[in-house]
Amino acid sequence: MFHVKHEGWAAAARSVGVDLPPEALDRLFTYEGLLRERATAEGLVAPADAPRIRERHLLDCLRAAPLVPPGPRRAYDLGSGAGLPGVVLAVALPALQVHLVESRRHRSDFLRDVVAALDLPNANVEQRRAEDLDGRADVCFARAFAPPERAWATAAALLVPGGRLLYWAGRSYRRPSGVSTEEVAGPPGSGPVVVMRLAAP
Repeated sequence: MFHVKHEGWAAAARSVGVDLPPEALDRLFTYEGLLRERATAEGLVAPADAPRIRERHLLDCLRAAPLVPPGPRRAYDLGSGAGLPGVVLAVALPALQVHLVESRRHRSDFLRDVVAALDLPNANVEQRRAEDLDGRADVCFARAFAPPERAWATAAALLVPGGRLLYWAGRSYRRPSGVSTEEVAGPPGSGPVVVMRLAAP
């Protein structure tokens, strides 16, 4: 059922090219509250960002949803932190199995609580370093994880052939060598989401 509280969220999602069903809007509304009320108190999100969590974090993550290949896929959210972008993309893309990779215990505990609170069946928490993962993924996400060279080196070891890394870049970044990239511009004041793949030989 569509609630009045979802109207703002529905319009915001459409502004980044994503149409979401009511159950997804409800989950994002709940997640926004958890970030504002708990993640800021626990140091997972800067307190100064509390009034603008939707614009600065959630919509910034959601704009990458059209860049994920359709269909059942496996994804790693590297250094997931508070779940940005992994939780947002798991909500928006229910066919995507998202592994929230976070080595720090207090952050992993928060992520487990989020997954439970949102009743998010296609997300699970991997409390380990990204370098210690032993499975392969179709796509990796890296937002505030590492500089581009290190992020790509980590993702390249995890991706299946033809897989891609979605990297949230700053307004000025240097493309790793040997990588094919596509930059998808963000709103004014933000950097692009960069799609990285192995360059053709």
